[in-house]
Amino acid sequence: MTTAPLAERMRPRSLGDYIGQTHLVGPGGVMRGMIESGRVASFILWGPPGVGKTTLARIIANTVNVPFYTLSAVNSGVKDVRDVLEKCARDSGSMFTQGRPILFIDEIHRFSKNQQDSLLGAVEQGTVTLIGATTENPSFEVIRPLLSRAQVYTLKPLERDELQTLLDSAIARDAVLQSHGVEVRETTALFRFAGGDARKLLNILDLLEQSTPPGEVMVIDDAVVTGRLQENPAVYDKGGEMHYDIISAFIKSIRGSDPDAAVYWLARMIAGGEEPEFIARRLLILASEDIGLANPNALLLANATFDAVHKIGWPEGRIPLAQCAVYLATSPKSNSAYMAVNRALKLVDETGDLPVPLHLRNAPTSLMKDMGYGRDYKYAHDYPGNFVIQQFMPDELGHRELWTPCDNPAEMRAAALQNQRWAKK
Repeated sequence: MTTAPLAERMRPRSLGDYIGQTHLVGPGGVMRGMIESGRVASFILWGPPGVGKTTLARIIANTVNVPFYTLSAVNSGVKDVRDVLEKCARDSGSMFTQGRPILFIDEIHRFSKNQQDSLLGAVEQGTVTLIGATTENPSFEVIRPLLSRAQVYTLKPLERDELQTLLDSAIARDAVLQSHGVEVRETTALFRFAGGDARKLLNILDLLEQSTPPGEVMVIDDAVVTGRLQENPAVYDKGGEMHYDIISAFIKSIRGSDPDAAVYWLARMIAGGEEPEFIARRLLILASEDIGLANPNALLLANATFDAVHKIGWPEGRIPLAQCAVYLATSPKSNSAYMAVNRALKLVDETGDLPVPLHLRNAPTSLMKDMGYGRDYKYAHDYPGNFVIQQFMPDELGHRELWTPCDNPAEMRAAALQNQRWAKK
């Protein structure tokens, strides 16, 4: 009987067996269209572990009739990249090749800038179609020129019903599980520990199967799952599911104004060898998203913290990170700016590209002035209090209120001043 892990035994070979990511591979999905047509453009798959990034690449490899090469950024150097690109160039020039070769790079965020730069020419010239997979935000980890040449598709953690489908499929299809017989009594703990990660779910099933004596029925209930996992505790994996669980707990502790919990989760990440820049980057986001206008100094401190840990690294980087975490946790909170820009984006999506009012347009030429650009614009500094009422949004929108102040002293003062300014309108 096979000794391959259950996750590998269950790896889908076609879209028909693929579970999740219906926004990409469901009917009408962009990935389904590419795979079925065989015309694949360069793209990067971004999502947490165990959601099907590598599997999608393998399905493409099984489907399209072009040379397919793979590299892992963990153990590939510049020479490996150069060698593969040379093979791709030969394939592209061959009369026997029907389309551009595909190069799949797993964990592309681990490539250095120089390694990523080495891919640019081949992608731009059409020598190769690039498919990258990453668990990190490509905006931070992939160089901008490469991002401009590859579409980014976001993969999501599996929903509960998708995890249920995966569980049912494993029980029905896998010979090892069938050799025991499986009795499913409860799935709450199983799905909670899986956390939207298909590989994690299948690994837990593997553990349950291996701990079930031969000839006995494999039982799945909350007590059994919790007990088995406590006997086999997972170590911190900065590239895996614990990475996301602990950073989530860290951020939520700061948002919830608990500095003690924040420092505890920070220590868990430090002990696990997490990248200091990753932690600092999340603090920088939180300072604007969750504190924002309630305390603008939070963003300044978070930015200084990012610079500091980038310069000093571990172990001293723990000190500014702890300082920043405690400061942010004890700071007043506001998400009003975050909510305002989300409302604005929704409004833009609903109303489209409305024209800029003529009086707000720039008029660098006489022709544009003759067309009315900039006419009747009121220069705020020419009026008492440096303010005058005029229309700033597109005329079709009137004045939409997108910013709703939160209940903190700084924003209450700002809101009172705004009410005073716009009272006449």
